[in-house]
Amino acid sequence: MSSGPRCPVCAEPWVSPRLLPCLHSLCAPCLRRLGPLGEPGRAAARSVLCPVCDAEVALPPGGVGHLTPDYLAPSRGGAAVAAAPGCDLCADGAAARRCLTCGADLCLFCCQAHRRQKKTASHAVTELENTKDCSQAGKPLFCPSHPTEELRLFCEQCDQPVCRDCVVDRHRQHPYDFTGNVIHRHGDALRELLKSTQQHMGTVEDVLGQINDMGSAVRSRAEAVATEICLFASGYVKAIEEHRDRLLKQLEDLKVQKENLLHLQKAQLQQLLLDMRTGVEFTEHLLTSGSDLEILITKGVVASRLAKLNGVAYNTHPSVDDRIQFSPQERAGQCCGYEVFGAILNKVVDPARCTLHGEDLHSARQNHLTGFTLLCNDTMGERMGRGGEAVRVTITHKDKTDCAVKPTVCDNGDGTYHISYSLEEPGLYAVCVYVKGQHVQGSPFTLMVKNKFREHQGVFHCCTFCSSGGQKAARCACGGTMPGGYQGCGHGHKGHPGRPHWSCCGQVKESSECLGGPPSDTSQRSLLRTVAL
Repeated sequence: MSSGPRCPVCAEPWVSPRLLPCLHSLCAPCLRRLGPLGEPGRAAARSVLCPVCDAEVALPPGGVGHLTPDYLAPSRGGAAVAAAPGCDLCADGAAARRCLTCGADLCLFCCQAHRRQKKTASHAVTELENTKDCSQAGKPLFCPSHPTEELRLFCEQCDQPVCRDCVVDRHRQHPYDFTGNVIHRHGDALRELLKSTQQHMGTVEDVLGQINDMGSAVRSRAEAVATEICLFASGYVKAIEEHRDRLLKQLEDLKVQKENLLHLQKAQLQQLLLDMRTGVEFTEHLLTSGSDLEILITKGVVASRLAKLNGVAYNTHPSVDDRIQFSPQERAGQCCGYEVFGAILNKVVDPARCTLHGEDLHSARQNHLTGFTLLCNDTMGERMGRGGEAVRVTITHKDKTDCAVKPTVCDNGDGTYHISYSLEEPGLYAVCVYVKGQHVQGSPFTLMVKNKFREHQGVFHCCTFCSSGGQKAARCACGGTMPGGYQGCGHGHKGHPGRPHWSCCGQVKESSECLGGPPSDTSQRSLLRTVAL
């Protein structure tokens, strides 16, 4: 088997090699086996991935068969082409000479016959080793459309070699010339492109050299910095280890605290479950074994006990969670002369130390949005400083059990929670605030919802005489009058409260609710007149 150049895909000797736009050659059968990258059914848009350089190359509209043939592919490979080709006439002997006239490789026997034949006796024959190489160089190239015609012409319009039959067929009226006449012009253009590419190659090689130098500089600098890091770390290791031990001790304490809370909740729930089981067993026995009279006699006690058990509030989730957080960005002070970072968020919320704040904590107005603030503290009474706690709030009317409102709980992320609500029914409400299923400090508490706030219909004035501009008919709800027929109040006169007040109800506090009843038509007109003035 020949050791000459082979296809890079199948590793077999070349079979109709074709040149891709990336200047890599493949056998035509190998090219046809490559999967297209374009959309199926659109041959013009089809492309393949070169298996040598992984470049996406477009195929011509005619497919693989219209790619440029690579006649020089068998000649590439240097010493690998040392094996002599076979004879082109008998295909049995090894070629020893080449006919320079017809370009055929001949063995010794066929060479003698070549010289004896009348048509080929004048052909020039030379030793094969004296030719340029043992490849296709010097051989005539035949037209793929007309296999018996040699490619001797070049179509300028189509920019491709053609034969004589092509000129009178598909390339009729196209400008053309002999290949020997146009090779200089096209060769010079190719040499100019080659020169430009070679210049770019030089630039790229310089850049690659700079990249290599920079890589060396980077490695050197990295080694220097690594030395600095090692020196720093050797002094920092002791501080880190001591800080680590301190953090682990804090973590152990936090774990014990959480386990104690879980143990307490477990004991409470176990006792509740035991009470419930006792009540269930007693009730089931009563219903199944007791007589009608016995059931009716015992019903009150049993129903009271079961209702009490059903009304016991308990947390349906563990009282603590597994969120043990470590914050590496937290400053932890100095340790062995080094500043260390990293802290365990070891604060655990204590519902009994959580407090409620707000001016409208115990009173509200009908259909008026109001609220209060919950401040969460830890077991030491210190502010948590972070959110994420399980906060639940219920607001229930004391007289109307079906009148319950679900308030909005807003986590501010800093340990405070704003609870807002709007109640439609006036009356007395019971408010319960839970953190992790337990009442906070001050919970439950009562909330009085008053009727909708009544706005003042009059004016807040010093006296009727001043606010009405001296009108005698203007009146004031304070009941004051003035001599001379003035029906409203005046400074220092009878009935004047001695301070600014509302003309509609006599209230002396400007930001107050109007307490005046529905006025008569006459007084209403007088008050409105005072307001208008």
